[in-house]
Amino acid sequence: MSDLNFWLLFLTAAFALNIAPGPDLLYILTKTIRHGKKVGLASAIGVCTGALFHVFIASIGLSAILVSSALAFSIVKYAGAAYLLYLAYESFKSSGFELNNDKLSLNQSKETAFKAFKQGVYIDILNPKVAIFFMAFLPQFIREGAGSPSFQLFYLGLMVITVAIIVEFAYVFAADKISSKVRSSKKISLWLNRAVGTIFASLGIKLAATSN
Repeated sequence: MSDLNFWLLFLTAAFALNIAPGPDLLYILTKTIRHGKKVGLASAIGVCTGALFHVFIASIGLSAILVSSALAFSIVKYAGAAYLLYLAYESFKSSGFELNNDKLSLNQSKETAFKAFKQGVYIDILNPKVAIFFMAFLPQFIREGAGSPSFQLFYLGLMVITVAIIVEFAYVFAADKISSKVRSSKKISLWLNRAVGTIFASLGIKLAATSN
């Protein structure tokens, strides 16, 4: 296979995987709809930073531990599920928010871009399925003569994350554009918080119920 065909195949696969809705994208979209573009972009960067951690451990072989060890998988899985349930609790107890002259009111001041970034990092790091994904997907594209397997796993993982950040940023800009009216109503935002809490709770339960 020529280099051109290889990269076309790899990038097409990476794009298809990233454009499909999943837990990470759902988290990013809910953050964008609730808090706007800045927080949405920060959450996307956080998720991709967490993915970078998984790429790194995949390249040095530590992801294999999660694949082969039921105990290690369970520890990470339940930690991730607990964190998602905590985010669900935070959403359920929120009193809503509203915009005033394009600025967030005081009862929304606790939500910052940095907080969204940290949450995104934690959500991705504490999801063992992400580690298993990279261990299953990336080795298919390792080529002889293109460097050590570890090096190839790392730079191919970086390429997947690069595609992811482009796709996620596009989703954020689109979601922010269509959701400004939703964020201007405190009543609607209160129900939105309940919906987001339900989503996070469902994701947490689903993660807790998965097996390696």
